Amino acid sequence: MKSVFFYGLFMDEGLLRQKGLNPVEPKLAYVIGYGLRIGERATLVKSAQERSYGSVIQLCKEELDVLYGDESVADYVPEDMTAIDFNGNTSPVVSYILPMEKLSGRNEEYAKSLAVVARKIGLPAEYVEEIKTWNK
Repeated sequence: MKSVFFYGLFMDEGLLRQKGLNPVEPKLAYVIGYGLRIGERATLVKSAQERSYGSVIQLCKEELDVLYGDESVADYVPEDMTAIDFNGNTSPVVSYILPMEKLSGRNEEYAKSLAVVARKIGLPAEYVEEIKTWNK
């Protein structure tokens, strides 16, 4: 099993289950030194002054291959980072990042959906509000 930090719509374990995956042990977390950016989809960019929130979920390698084998997310690449859960515990995770040169467009519906998911899983209210301001 791999610990994966999800920061986009895949934070929703229900969505992962709809895709036939078996997410295990979801827990809220954040990463320091990365900022959320939203174009057609979301990505994280290195930014010393920012933090991004999401969920750490356990998936097996085969499930990750299926998830990121989909054409819509095939450009995402794995990056190792450290996540901090809401109890202050750190853990090594992998997160899939869309390279900035491939981030394009605007997708207000995606940003709205992401805000709904962020609120649903219990991310901080100020972070949810920040997501809502994207693409305005």
